[in-house]
Amino acid sequence: MATSKQAAYGEASIRVLKGLEPVKQRPGMYTRTDSPLHVVQEVIDNAADEALAGFGKRIGVTLHADGSVGVDDDGRGIPLGLHPDEGVPVLEIVYTRLHAGGKFDKGAEAAYSFSGGLHGVGVSVTNALARRLEVSVWRDGQAGTMAFAAGDVAVPLAVRKAAAGERRQGTSVRVWPDPKYFDSVDLPRHDLVHLLRSKAVLMPGVTVTLTIEKHERAQDKGAETQSWQFKGGLRDYLLQGLAAEPLIPLFEGERFAGAGETEDFAEGEGAAWCVAFTDEGNVLRESYVNLIPTVAGGTHESGLKDGLFQAVRGFIELHALQPKGVKLMPEDVFSRASFVLSTRVLDPQFQGQIKERLNSRDTLRLVSSYVKPALELWLNQHVEVGRKLAELVIRQAQTRQRAAQKVEKRKGSGVAVLPGKLTDCESRDLALNEVFLVEGDSAGGSAKMGRDKETQAVLPLRGKVLNTWEVERDRLFANTEIHDIAVALGVDPHGPADAPDFSGLRYGKVCILSDADVDGAHIQVLLLTLFFRHFPKLVERGHVYVARPPLYRIDAPARGKRPAAKLYALDDGELEAALDKLRKEGAREGSWTISRFKGLGEMNAEQLWETTLNPETRRLLPVRWGGGEAGGFDATSRVLTRLMGKGEAAARRELMELHGDTVEVDV
Repeated sequence: MATSKQAAYGEASIRVLKGLEPVKQRPGMYTRTDSPLHVVQEVIDNAADEALAGFGKRIGVTLHADGSVGVDDDGRGIPLGLHPDEGVPVLEIVYTRLHAGGKFDKGAEAAYSFSGGLHGVGVSVTNALARRLEVSVWRDGQAGTMAFAAGDVAVPLAVRKAAAGERRQGTSVRVWPDPKYFDSVDLPRHDLVHLLRSKAVLMPGVTVTLTIEKHERAQDKGAETQSWQFKGGLRDYLLQGLAAEPLIPLFEGERFAGAGETEDFAEGEGAAWCVAFTDEGNVLRESYVNLIPTVAGGTHESGLKDGLFQAVRGFIELHALQPKGVKLMPEDVFSRASFVLSTRVLDPQFQGQIKERLNSRDTLRLVSSYVKPALELWLNQHVEVGRKLAELVIRQAQTRQRAAQKVEKRKGSGVAVLPGKLTDCESRDLALNEVFLVEGDSAGGSAKMGRDKETQAVLPLRGKVLNTWEVERDRLFANTEIHDIAVALGVDPHGPADAPDFSGLRYGKVCILSDADVDGAHIQVLLLTLFFRHFPKLVERGHVYVARPPLYRIDAPARGKRPAAKLYALDDGELEAALDKLRKEGAREGSWTISRFKGLGEMNAEQLWETTLNPETRRLLPVRWGGGEAGGFDATSRVLTRLMGKGEAAARRELMELHGDTVEVDV
């Protein structure tokens, strides 16, 4: 008989979040909550998309004295009529409905061929997290106004005939961010200025203005205004930001696919780039996709890296410049490269709603295939410039190899013998080397065959690793698996207050690779427990990662001019999204085949490389302390004590009773 009163769980217990409630309940899933910069950027991006489509020449941003932010453009203006299916004003749908927008359809007949808005949640998130939002639209000789409070309609749409001399088209939005959703409602001025300057750089001919109103109590009650228009585009922008003089002239160019030029890329897809090589100082690297800044990089940057490396290596081989014993690697070319890269992709796939990283696999091939021939031609037209660049690259390779040899000598003096089941990599460069801790011998075999032998090592683990939360450090090596992990890594177990010797560390990345099922998740937790408890400095220094293998494979048939293809999905949500994309591309319902991986051992070497090992296409999650940087270690320690402690059974039972119904378990 239960001794404590429990809430009944029935049909009425299921709650459906409607409208903008999901954003208000979990704002961190949709935007950054340190400041309102990202929600304001969503409005700026809409104005930029109008300019990118060729319908606007001006974007103005105003920081008002009352804390609100205004964004004004001269684009086409949001339609003022009723939606044909929904029967409510389109303006209301745009600002109050998630997953509604004009940027899902692509192609010649679409409202936006290229845009950053893809998920249809942009300005609706802005509205959801605002105390008030006001929007005015001028379009087709009419002027419309509407206002919202806390995401709901406060003043219904009012449409009137535009007065004589009034502007003809455009949209003006003024938003008051709600302080309860953000750590601070003040916009980081430096980041905002950088964002606006970059928009001007990427859109030659478009003027971007920032106006800052002075507070009423200020002695000078006027307004401060900055304006940007870069006629020189990427070149001028890169030269202004470089910390040192370029070693050789800037390599710049652009290429976009023409109509019917290729079956691989859509018309208009391509990139513009400007690259500078310096032999000292910090490098400047900025990339954009459809004008959206991708601060975490992505596959377009990987394509630029690949194109530069292939072209430079080809030039060095053609002119026989490579010294004996020197092996070139992509980082030797890329480490001293500063660049600004602007990519246009018809249907980009971003990582997360804030779009900081591009994940589209085809974009790597797109950028690489355009950059490589352009640089090859440029280097062979300027041979002396090419020789200077070759000298820089070879010097970087020699420095890297000398550093690796020094590390090798220090390691050679140790007494530990590397475990026999470790399949090591050839490189000794800590910045490039990575080891995969793989669940099971069968998966380990696929990983050994599919890996990059130069930089990737594989250590198969037999069964589940010991729960080390309450194991004394001097008893750790009694367990063979843990002994092998420690010896392979080259770092001794230590505590959070210790200063371990990292001179013997053999890999820059330690990647946990397990099945995408419940047992795989358990092994992940056991290994994370080991690293947190006995190797915390590895986590603190950012060496520990978790690999995310896919759960599904979709074999898609040929679709029109598109050849048959293999697609991968991480979970059920990605599976449904992939199937929706196939339907939009004309695939007949049910013509595809869906396979579910029971484990990594079912993947062959090629599949494992393509989905999980290839640095350009894999999903690798860095491991960090939970609960933020401040107090993060203590917060993580409390959680792991509750989960892994032998005396915490009651606490775990309480946790499961409280939250068990919210967990999706893949049995």
